[in-house]
Amino acid sequence: MEEKKLVQKVKEDAENLFREGKFYCSEAIVSSIRTNLDPDMPESMIAAASGFPIGIGKSKCVCGAVSGGIISLGYFFGRTKGADSKVDRTLALANELQESFRSNHKVLCCKILTKGMDMSSGEHKNQCVSFTGEIAEKAAEIILRELNHSESHE
Repeated sequence: MEEKKLVQKVKEDAENLFREGKFYCSEAIVSSIRTNLDPDMPESMIAAASGFPIGIGKSKCVCGAVSGGIISLGYFFGRTKGADSKVDRTLALANELQESFRSNHKVLCCKILTKGMDMSSGEHKNQCVSFTGEIAEKAAEIILRELNHSESHE
């Protein structure tokens, strides 16, 4: 599948998973990335994202969509051994993702992003579906770019 279409599918699938109530934001992003980019990703990665919705455990701190995107980046590029310097690359990619969101919305804080919204309202859900799609799309773009970059240097 063409890369732009694949990225769009990641976005749409993540939005639909959230919109249909199958997963919250962070889980929907990881699930969509798993389905579309790496079906061999363990399902437990989706479970690892389950504590991040509604700003990390409903605390309304960091947007759960951003957390889900960063979990996905960590899966592809993170380290599994202490003192592995590839953590620097992962941190740079995570920063790129959060800066993209911050430049679009000024903050990462769920409490500020949803201020004045009823958590059960359509307005709140629509905004969060949109954030989920935005981050799924950006994370997929970063993942594909970096995977293509590393393959061209092997």
